[in-house]
Amino acid sequence: MSILKFENVSKGFGQGTHRNNVLNGINLDIAEGEFVAILGFSGTGKSTLMNLIAGLELPDEGSVTFKGAPITGPGPERGLVFQSYSLMPWLTVGGNIGLAVDAVFPKLGKDERQAKIDHYVGMVGLSHATARRPAELSGGMRQRVSVARALAMNPEMLLLDEPLSALDALTRANLADEILDIWETDKKTCILITNDVDEAILLADRIIPLNPDGTLADPVVVDIPRPRDRSAMNDDAVFKQLRADVTKYLMDVGIAAKVEETRKLPEVTPIHSVPAAVAKAQEGGIEERYLTFSKLHKIYPTPKGPLTVVEDFDLKVNKGEFISLIGHSGCGKSTVLTMAAGLNPISKGAIRLDGWNVEGADPERAVVFQSPNLFPWLTAKENVAIGVDKVYPRASQQERQDVIEYYLERVGLADSMDKQASSMSNGMKQRVGIARAFALSPKLLLLDEPFGMLDSLTRWELQEVLMEVWSRTKVTAVCVTHDVDEAIMLADRVVMMTNGPQATIGKITDVKLPRPRTRKALLEHPDYYLYREQVLGFLEEYEHGAKGKSAAAEPKKSSEKDAA
Repeated sequence: MSILKFENVSKGFGQGTHRNNVLNGINLDIAEGEFVAILGFSGTGKSTLMNLIAGLELPDEGSVTFKGAPITGPGPERGLVFQSYSLMPWLTVGGNIGLAVDAVFPKLGKDERQAKIDHYVGMVGLSHATARRPAELSGGMRQRVSVARALAMNPEMLLLDEPLSALDALTRANLADEILDIWETDKKTCILITNDVDEAILLADRIIPLNPDGTLADPVVVDIPRPRDRSAMNDDAVFKQLRADVTKYLMDVGIAAKVEETRKLPEVTPIHSVPAAVAKAQEGGIEERYLTFSKLHKIYPTPKGPLTVVEDFDLKVNKGEFISLIGHSGCGKSTVLTMAAGLNPISKGAIRLDGWNVEGADPERAVVFQSPNLFPWLTAKENVAIGVDKVYPRASQQERQDVIEYYLERVGLADSMDKQASSMSNGMKQRVGIARAFALSPKLLLLDEPFGMLDSLTRWELQEVLMEVWSRTKVTAVCVTHDVDEAIMLADRVVMMTNGPQATIGKITDVKLPRPRTRKALLEHPDYYLYREQVLGFLEEYEHGAKGKSAAAEPKKSSEKDAA
């Protein structure tokens, strides 16, 4: 039986030549008790579609009906959970959920009211935190409160507008599992807006991609029996095929070829390159162990005594190798990276690059952070030029300009070089950050969760941009990430860290997948899921702060390559 229906719905914003049509000719039928996931890139109109269902927006054309009646505004029968938490900061967890209970059940007695609050707090696993205020909660706990508040309205339909996108990978997975448990208990109709393919497949009965032109693609039925186990999905043939099909479709419609081939890189020498006389003496020299981490420690003083965050981190990296560093939050990944960048002093041990100890920051080690750190009043070209002018002092102005424009073009910003950073999206800003790093011609490229602030689909796009530019330079690179697929796609080796404190290397996996790599090609490669299983298995062993079954005294290796 149909509970929600869109008939030829269109919606736009603005007037005249400034009008932007966001949704075009949407036809959609949702059955009662169904779980539907709507997937799409940022800017495709996913949230506008959700606002129409919630009654926060009205269509310009067509009709949206709930149980046969037109939706003309918000209603308690449609409970909405936003990406941001929207909690009352002065109220406790119980108080926030009490607001919803009072709105729907205003005549309840004191004991009955409290029983309902306790029921919904318990449903999302927060009974221990009923008296806490939002400021005392983690991001995942706050989003649990939002879900409980929506459920307390006793809605017939639950609307989830990217409720997990602001959370770290582990919290996101745990909360997705809780949402699935709640849905399977109550079988409420549920519509999830997401940009995560795995999340959509795990949760939904149907996946409906939203195209960049504001139209809906044909629905994809998720024919995987319930209950669905997240770990078992990695070995499920139907899951793998669905994942490949949906990914291919989204990549084809959403990631157009933005890189042009109109500029050539000039032959100019950065100041940190090896002088000609030294280069001649070193011919055939440092290739292996180009970058070495030797018995690396990071120790912080605390009132209770020294705290060892990273202990005995030992790794040898060859010239031109790409390393992914992965582990749970707090395992010291970024600490290792900032020590390699010279931004964080080394407590014990040493880091050597190209035969020299790392001491202090230097343009020879370029860093791309999670936040792009651009000067907002400067254009893309001007932001990249700051480093280029310093690194190529002997190059002509035209040569330096050619370097800047070459890399901005490589990252897909050929038409936006003169755009101010303040008017760019997060994805565009990160493209500038990548271009700026490569334009320095560094000996070592350090990437600290460079795509962590971006939605999944934009992240795919920039991973491929990064791979394309890296394949031209073969710069030695270390990337910190919490994303298993990203770690495998980018790396020659995935280095997995145990939980902190006293974090160290727990396992190293060689990734022998062919290059150049694209996401579509990897999903079709027979060995891809074997690598994925190795990394996922390690992360599950160290989940929830555990120290792992085989503590880190002896790193496990999937290859004979010298890691220690």
